[in-house]
Amino acid sequence: MHLRRGDVLDGAMAILDEYGLGDLTMRKLASSLGVQPGALYWHFPNKQTLLGAMADRILDGLDEPPTSDAWDEALTELAHRFRGALLAHRDGAELVASTYASRLTTSRTRDAFVAVAERAGLSRAYAELTGYTLLHFVLGHTVDEQSRAQLAELGALTRAPLSPDVATEQPAGSDEDLLDGDPAVRFDFGLQLLVDGVRARLSARATS
Repeated sequence: MHLRRGDVLDGAMAILDEYGLGDLTMRKLASSLGVQPGALYWHFPNKQTLLGAMADRILDGLDEPPTSDAWDEALTELAHRFRGALLAHRDGAELVASTYASRLTTSRTRDAFVAVAERAGLSRAYAELTGYTLLHFVLGHTVDEQSRAQLAELGALTRAPLSPDVATEQPAGSDEDLLDGDPAVRFDFGLQLLVDGVRARLSARATS
């Protein structure tokens, strides 16, 4: 078998989707491809560069122009597009968040947010900050969303004391208010708050 870079990436994505990020090791990946671990390093010098390439694949196409010319609708569309791509893969948000932190993935998704915010009328500096804020909101929300979904599948979504030293009046047990509720509703609410914040800044700038 002539191992290509795409083969390694396909194998890594398959393990991610079936087992999750915690079970993605170079040894397991090599075994699934029927090669020795050393063969992988011809294509990726270490696991971090592999994760960066996986994140790039997850985010591929997210920077395409929004369909709406209205800046608020465009930001909303980009955010939903971003969340959808993360949710399409098990632990997708955790993987992408880790590669953003290590600067090993493309910044095109953030740049798309920045371009819309600047087009709306924000200065370059504030548009950059808006891009980072939206990026981190989507990542943080989706990491939490995927983690809760996995805990719910295991029946482990329970309420316990905040820490061993903090008492709680409610005994540990099934946490119905966490099991209920639509994460998409929470996402839309938080996203609308951020968009309203941009609108308020634009309004303040127009009247100053």
